[in-house]
Amino acid sequence: MLSWPTLVPFAAAALLGGALMGTPGTALLAVCALALIGAVIAAVHHAEVVAHRVGEPFGTLVLAVAITVIEVALIVSMMLAGGEDKATLPRDTIFSAVMIISTGVVGLCLLVGGLHHHEQTFQLDGANSALAALVALAGLSLVLPTFTTSAGVGLYTVSQLAFVAVSSLVLWGAFVFVQTVRHRDYFLPPTNASNEDVHAAPPTVAQAWASFGLLLVSLVSVVGLAKQLSPSIEAGVAAMGAPKAVIGIAIALLVLLPETWAAVRAARADRLQTSMNLALGSALASIGLTIPAVVLASVLLNLPLVLGLAPKDLVLLMLTFLVSTITLATGRTNVMQGAVHLVLFAAFLFLSLVP
Repeated sequence: MLSWPTLVPFAAAALLGGALMGTPGTALLAVCALALIGAVIAAVHHAEVVAHRVGEPFGTLVLAVAITVIEVALIVSMMLAGGEDKATLPRDTIFSAVMIISTGVVGLCLLVGGLHHHEQTFQLDGANSALAALVALAGLSLVLPTFTTSAGVGLYTVSQLAFVAVSSLVLWGAFVFVQTVRHRDYFLPPTNASNEDVHAAPPTVAQAWASFGLLLVSLVSVVGLAKQLSPSIEAGVAAMGAPKAVIGIAIALLVLLPETWAAVRAARADRLQTSMNLALGSALASIGLTIPAVVLASVLLNLPLVLGLAPKDLVLLMLTFLVSTITLATGRTNVMQGAVHLVLFAAFLFLSLVP
Protein backbone atom coordinates (compact mmCIF):
# COMPACT_ATOMS: atom_id res chain seq x y z
CA MET A 1 0.00 0.00 0.00
CA LEU A 2 1.10 3.54 -0.69
CA SER A 3 2.24 5.32 2.46
CA TRP A 4 1.89 9.01 3.35
CA PRO A 5 5.56 9.84 2.49
CA THR A 6 4.80 8.62 -1.04
CA LEU A 7 1.41 10.28 -1.43
CA VAL A 8 2.17 13.70 0.10
CA PRO A 9 4.86 14.79 -2.42
CA PHE A 10 2.59 14.00 -5.38
CA ALA A 11 -0.38 15.70 -3.71
CA ALA A 12 1.73 18.80 -3.09
CA ALA A 13 2.98 18.74 -6.69
CA ALA A 14 -0.61 18.44 -7.95
CA LEU A 15 -1.68 21.43 -5.86
CA LEU A 16 1.29 23.37 -7.18
CA GLY A 17 0.22 22.53 -10.73
CA GLY A 18 -3.31 23.73 -9.99
CA ALA A 19 -2.02 26.97 -8.50
CA LEU A 20 0.17 27.60 -11.56
CA MET A 21 -2.78 27.27 -13.94
CA GLY A 22 -4.51 30.38 -12.66
CA THR A 23 -4.68 32.97 -9.93
CA PRO A 24 -5.16 30.98 -6.70
CA GLY A 25 -7.88 32.11 -4.34
CA THR A 26 -7.73 32.34 -0.56
CA ALA A 27 -9.00 28.78 -0.04
CA LEU A 28 -6.46 27.30 -2.46
CA LEU A 29 -3.64 29.32 -0.85
CA ALA A 30 -4.62 27.94 2.57
CA VAL A 31 -4.54 24.38 1.20
CA CYS A 32 -1.18 25.14 -0.45
CA ALA A 33 0.20 26.26 2.90
CA LEU A 34 -0.86 22.95 4.46
CA ALA A 35 0.60 21.05 1.51
CA LEU A 36 3.88 22.94 1.95
CA ILE A 37 4.11 21.76 5.57
CA GLY A 38 3.33 18.20 4.50
CA ALA A 39 5.96 18.34 1.76
CA VAL A 40 8.54 19.56 4.29
CA ILE A 41 7.85 16.57 6.56
CA ALA A 42 7.97 14.18 3.60
CA ALA A 43 11.25 15.71 2.40
CA VAL A 44 12.86 15.13 5.78
CA HIS A 45 11.63 11.52 5.82
CA HIS A 46 13.06 10.74 2.39
CA ALA A 47 16.32 12.57 3.16
CA GLU A 48 16.76 10.37 6.23
CA VAL A 49 16.16 7.24 4.13
CA VAL A 50 18.84 8.34 1.66
CA ALA A 51 21.16 9.33 4.51
CA HIS A 52 20.78 5.92 6.14
CA ARG A 53 21.71 4.24 2.86
CA VAL A 54 24.76 6.35 1.93
CA GLY A 55 25.88 7.13 5.50
CA GLU A 56 27.32 10.27 6.99
CA PRO A 57 28.30 12.88 5.94
CA PHE A 58 26.93 12.16 2.45
CA GLY A 59 23.36 11.97 3.71
CA THR A 60 23.31 15.49 5.14
CA LEU A 61 25.09 16.77 2.04
CA VAL A 62 22.31 15.40 -0.19
CA LEU A 63 19.63 17.42 1.62
CA ALA A 64 21.73 20.59 1.89
CA VAL A 65 22.70 20.67 -1.79
CA ALA A 66 19.25 19.69 -3.07
CA ILE A 67 17.54 22.47 -1.14
CA THR A 68 20.17 25.05 -2.05
CA VAL A 69 19.99 24.27 -5.77
CA ILE A 70 16.22 24.77 -5.74
CA GLU A 71 16.62 27.90 -3.59
CA VAL A 72 18.94 29.29 -6.28
CA ALA A 73 16.32 28.60 -8.95
CA LEU A 74 13.72 30.44 -6.86
CA ILE A 75 15.94 33.49 -6.32
CA VAL A 76 16.99 33.74 -9.97
CA SER A 77 13.40 33.39 -11.20
CA MET A 78 12.29 36.19 -8.86
CA MET A 79 15.21 38.36 -10.04
CA LEU A 80 14.13 37.86 -13.64
CA ALA A 81 10.52 38.73 -12.82
CA GLY A 82 11.24 41.69 -10.55
CA GLY A 83 14.10 43.48 -12.34
CA GLU A 84 15.59 46.41 -10.42
CA ASP A 85 13.11 45.98 -7.56
CA LYS A 86 14.75 42.64 -6.75
CA ALA A 87 18.37 43.86 -6.84
CA THR A 88 18.80 43.25 -3.11
CA LEU A 89 16.75 40.04 -2.90
CA PRO A 90 19.74 37.65 -3.30
CA ARG A 91 21.67 39.54 -0.62
CA ASP A 92 18.71 39.60 1.76
CA THR A 93 17.94 35.91 1.22
CA ILE A 94 21.56 34.77 1.60
CA PHE A 95 22.10 36.93 4.69
CA SER A 96 18.83 35.69 6.17
CA ALA A 97 19.76 32.06 5.48
CA VAL A 98 23.14 32.47 7.20
CA MET A 99 21.58 34.20 10.22
CA ILE A 100 18.67 31.76 10.48
CA ILE A 101 21.00 28.77 10.36
CA SER A 102 23.81 30.15 12.53
CA THR A 103 21.54 31.52 15.25
CA GLY A 104 18.07 29.98 14.90
CA VAL A 105 18.75 26.42 13.70
CA VAL A 106 21.96 25.93 15.68
CA GLY A 107 20.42 27.54 18.76
CA LEU A 108 17.30 25.40 18.57
CA CYS A 109 19.37 22.22 18.14
CA LEU A 110 21.60 23.07 21.10
CA LEU A 111 18.61 23.97 23.28
CA VAL A 112 16.56 20.88 22.40
CA GLY A 113 19.60 18.61 22.71
CA GLY A 114 20.61 20.19 26.02
CA LEU A 115 17.13 19.87 27.50
CA HIS A 116 16.92 16.18 26.60
CA HIS A 117 20.53 15.08 27.12
CA HIS A 118 22.13 17.77 29.36
CA GLU A 119 25.40 17.76 27.38
CA GLN A 120 26.18 16.77 23.80
CA THR A 121 29.38 16.55 21.79
CA PHE A 122 30.40 16.99 18.17
CA GLN A 123 33.62 16.86 16.15
CA LEU A 124 35.42 20.15 16.75
CA ASP A 125 37.74 19.76 13.73
CA GLY A 126 34.82 19.54 11.32
CA ALA A 127 32.94 22.47 12.88
CA ASN A 128 36.06 24.66 12.80
CA SER A 129 36.66 23.88 9.13
CA ALA A 130 33.06 24.73 8.24
CA LEU A 131 33.00 27.90 10.35
CA ALA A 132 36.27 29.21 8.86
CA ALA A 133 34.95 28.68 5.33
CA LEU A 134 31.62 30.31 6.25
CA VAL A 135 33.32 33.42 7.68
CA ALA A 136 35.47 33.77 4.56
CA LEU A 137 32.54 33.28 2.17
CA ALA A 138 30.30 35.74 4.01
CA GLY A 139 33.10 38.30 4.24
CA LEU A 140 33.88 38.17 0.52
CA SER A 141 30.24 38.13 -0.59
CA LEU A 142 28.36 40.33 1.88
CA VAL A 143 30.87 42.47 3.80
CA LEU A 144 33.51 43.65 1.32
CA PRO A 145 31.05 45.14 -1.22
CA THR A 146 30.10 47.72 1.40
CA PHE A 147 33.68 49.02 1.49
CA THR A 148 35.02 48.62 -2.08
CA THR A 149 35.31 51.84 -4.12
CA SER A 150 35.40 50.73 -7.77
CA ALA A 151 31.60 50.66 -8.02
CA GLY A 152 28.76 52.21 -6.02
CA VAL A 153 27.94 51.50 -2.39
CA GLY A 154 27.19 47.82 -1.90
CA LEU A 155 28.13 47.01 -5.50
CA TYR A 156 30.88 44.99 -7.15
CA THR A 157 32.28 45.55 -10.64
CA VAL A 158 31.95 42.72 -13.17
CA SER A 159 35.54 41.58 -12.53
CA GLN A 160 34.99 41.69 -8.78
CA LEU A 161 31.78 39.69 -9.15
CA ALA A 162 33.63 37.09 -11.22
CA PHE A 163 36.38 36.83 -8.60
CA VAL A 164 33.89 36.37 -5.76
CA ALA A 165 31.89 33.80 -7.74
CA VAL A 166 34.98 31.69 -8.49
CA SER A 167 36.24 32.07 -4.91
CA SER A 168 32.88 30.91 -3.55
CA LEU A 169 32.88 27.81 -5.74
CA VAL A 170 36.51 27.00 -4.83
CA LEU A 171 35.90 27.32 -1.09
CA TRP A 172 32.68 25.32 -1.19
CA GLY A 173 34.28 22.64 -3.37
CA ALA A 174 37.28 22.43 -1.04
CA PHE A 175 34.99 22.01 1.96
CA VAL A 176 33.00 19.23 0.26
CA PHE A 177 36.27 17.47 -0.63
CA VAL A 178 37.43 17.67 2.99
CA GLN A 179 34.02 16.60 4.30
CA THR A 180 33.54 13.59 2.04
CA VAL A 181 37.06 12.44 1.10
CA ARG A 182 40.18 13.79 2.77
CA HIS A 183 38.95 14.22 6.34
CA ARG A 184 35.60 12.48 6.36
CA ASP A 185 36.21 11.31 9.93
CA TYR A 186 35.91 14.94 11.12
CA PHE A 187 32.21 14.82 10.28
CA LEU A 188 31.28 11.31 11.45
CA PRO A 189 29.22 10.99 14.65
CA PRO A 190 30.44 8.68 17.39
CA THR A 191 28.63 5.36 17.68
CA ASN A 192 25.48 5.93 19.72
CA ALA A 193 23.66 2.94 21.11
CA SER A 194 20.45 4.95 21.48
CA ASN A 195 20.41 5.73 17.76
CA GLU A 196 18.04 3.31 16.07
CA ASP A 197 19.81 3.82 12.73
CA VAL A 198 22.94 2.15 14.14
CA HIS A 199 21.08 -1.15 14.40
CA ALA A 200 18.41 -0.76 11.71
CA ALA A 201 19.01 -2.47 8.39
CA PRO A 202 19.75 0.06 5.65
CA PRO A 203 17.18 0.46 2.88
CA THR A 204 17.75 -1.29 -0.41
CA VAL A 205 19.26 0.51 -3.38
CA ALA A 206 15.81 0.66 -5.03
CA GLN A 207 14.26 2.16 -1.90
CA ALA A 208 17.04 4.72 -1.62
CA TRP A 209 16.64 5.80 -5.27
CA ALA A 210 12.86 5.98 -4.85
CA SER A 211 13.29 8.16 -1.76
CA PHE A 212 15.80 10.35 -3.62
CA GLY A 213 13.27 10.92 -6.40
CA LEU A 214 10.49 11.65 -3.91
CA LEU A 215 12.88 13.99 -2.06
CA LEU A 216 13.33 16.02 -5.24
CA VAL A 217 9.56 16.09 -5.85
CA SER A 218 9.03 17.26 -2.27
CA LEU A 219 11.66 19.99 -2.50
CA VAL A 220 10.40 21.28 -5.85
CA SER A 221 6.91 21.39 -4.35
CA VAL A 222 8.17 23.23 -1.24
CA VAL A 223 9.92 25.93 -3.24
CA GLY A 224 7.13 26.17 -5.84
CA LEU A 225 4.45 26.50 -3.18
CA ALA A 226 6.60 29.02 -1.32
CA LYS A 227 6.79 31.07 -4.50
CA GLN A 228 3.02 30.87 -4.91
CA LEU A 229 2.61 32.10 -1.34
CA SER A 230 5.23 34.86 -1.74
CA PRO A 231 2.77 37.48 -3.15
CA SER A 232 0.64 37.03 -0.06
CA ILE A 233 3.77 37.36 2.06
CA GLU A 234 4.79 40.53 0.20
CA ALA A 235 1.30 41.96 0.66
CA GLY A 236 1.43 41.14 4.35
CA VAL A 237 4.85 42.79 4.68
CA ALA A 238 3.59 45.90 2.90
CA ALA A 239 0.48 46.02 5.11
CA MET A 240 2.68 45.84 8.22
CA GLY A 241 4.88 48.63 6.91
CA ALA A 242 7.92 46.37 7.40
CA PRO A 243 11.15 46.75 5.36
CA LYS A 244 11.49 44.84 2.08
CA ALA A 245 14.30 42.77 3.61
CA VAL A 246 11.61 40.87 5.52
CA ILE A 247 10.62 39.23 2.21
CA GLY A 248 14.07 37.66 1.99
CA ILE A 249 13.71 36.41 5.56
CA ALA A 250 10.33 34.84 4.80
CA ILE A 251 11.70 33.09 1.70
CA ALA A 252 14.70 31.77 3.63
CA LEU A 253 12.49 30.53 6.47
CA LEU A 254 10.24 28.63 4.09
CA VAL A 255 13.07 27.09 2.09
CA LEU A 256 15.03 26.08 5.21
CA LEU A 257 12.09 24.32 6.86
CA PRO A 258 13.15 20.78 5.79
CA GLU A 259 16.72 21.22 7.03
CA THR A 260 15.56 22.80 10.29
CA TRP A 261 13.16 19.96 11.01
CA ALA A 262 15.80 17.32 10.21
CA ALA A 263 18.48 19.06 12.30
CA VAL A 264 16.27 19.46 15.38
CA ARG A 265 15.08 15.85 15.17
CA ALA A 266 18.71 14.70 15.02
CA ALA A 267 19.64 16.79 18.07
CA ARG A 268 16.71 15.42 20.04
CA ALA A 269 17.85 11.89 19.16
CA ASP A 270 21.33 12.72 20.55
CA ARG A 271 22.90 12.97 17.09
CA LEU A 272 24.26 16.49 17.36
CA GLN A 273 27.00 15.79 14.83
CA THR A 274 24.33 15.24 12.18
CA SER A 275 22.67 18.50 13.23
CA MET A 276 25.95 20.41 12.90
CA ASN A 277 26.66 18.82 9.52
CA LEU A 278 23.23 19.89 8.29
CA ALA A 279 23.35 23.41 9.71
CA LEU A 280 26.88 24.47 8.80
CA GLY A 281 26.81 22.60 5.50
CA SER A 282 23.57 24.32 4.53
CA ALA A 283 24.95 27.75 5.41
CA LEU A 284 28.02 27.10 3.26
CA ALA A 285 25.95 25.82 0.34
CA SER A 286 23.63 28.85 0.62
CA ILE A 287 26.58 31.12 -0.19
CA GLY A 288 28.91 28.86 -2.14
CA LEU A 289 26.27 27.85 -4.70
CA THR A 290 23.95 30.85 -4.67
CA ILE A 291 26.54 33.58 -5.22
CA PRO A 292 27.99 32.07 -8.45
CA ALA A 293 24.46 31.48 -9.80
CA VAL A 294 23.17 34.99 -9.14
CA VAL A 295 26.42 36.53 -10.40
CA LEU A 296 26.10 34.57 -13.65
CA ALA A 297 22.47 35.66 -14.03
CA SER A 298 23.35 39.27 -13.23
CA VAL A 299 26.22 39.47 -15.75
CA LEU A 300 24.59 37.56 -18.61
CA LEU A 301 21.14 39.15 -18.28
CA ASN A 302 22.34 42.58 -17.15
CA LEU A 303 20.38 42.41 -13.90
CA PRO A 304 21.24 44.77 -11.03
CA LEU A 305 22.80 43.06 -8.02
CA VAL A 306 23.48 44.70 -4.65
CA LEU A 307 25.47 42.50 -2.27
CA GLY A 308 26.86 44.84 0.42
CA LEU A 309 25.11 44.74 3.79
CA ALA A 310 23.89 47.75 5.74
CA PRO A 311 25.82 48.69 8.94
CA LYS A 312 23.21 47.12 11.24
CA ASP A 313 23.37 43.81 9.39
CA LEU A 314 27.18 43.90 9.34
CA VAL A 315 27.21 44.18 13.14
CA LEU A 316 24.73 41.32 13.51
CA LEU A 317 26.76 39.11 11.17
CA MET A 318 30.06 39.80 12.93
CA LEU A 319 28.46 39.30 16.35
CA THR A 320 27.03 35.97 15.19
CA PHE A 321 30.41 34.73 13.96
CA LEU A 322 32.15 35.89 17.15
CA VAL A 323 29.60 34.17 19.39
CA SER A 324 29.66 31.01 17.24
CA THR A 325 33.45 30.85 17.55
CA ILE A 326 33.15 31.05 21.36
CA THR A 327 30.16 28.76 21.93
CA LEU A 328 31.39 26.03 19.58
CA ALA A 329 35.02 26.20 20.74
CA THR A 330 35.01 23.15 23.02
CA GLY A 331 32.98 20.61 21.08
CA ARG A 332 30.63 20.24 24.05
CA THR A 333 27.27 21.98 24.26
CA ASN A 334 24.47 22.62 26.73
CA VAL A 335 21.33 24.75 26.98
CA MET A 336 23.32 27.93 27.66
CA GLN A 337 24.86 27.97 24.18
CA GLY A 338 21.42 27.34 22.71
CA ALA A 339 19.94 30.25 24.67
CA VAL A 340 22.67 32.63 23.46
CA HIS A 341 22.17 31.73 19.81
CA LEU A 342 18.38 31.99 20.08
CA VAL A 343 18.62 35.46 21.66
CA LEU A 344 20.73 36.55 18.69
CA PHE A 345 18.12 35.03 16.37
CA ALA A 346 15.38 36.99 18.15
CA ALA A 347 17.46 40.16 17.81
CA PHE A 348 17.88 39.51 14.08
CA LEU A 349 14.13 39.10 13.60
CA PHE A 350 13.21 42.07 15.77
CA LEU A 351 15.72 44.47 14.20
CA SER A 352 14.61 43.35 10.74
CA LEU A 353 11.09 44.49 11.58
CA VAL A 354 12.19 47.56 13.58
CA PRO A 355 15.49 48.67 11.97
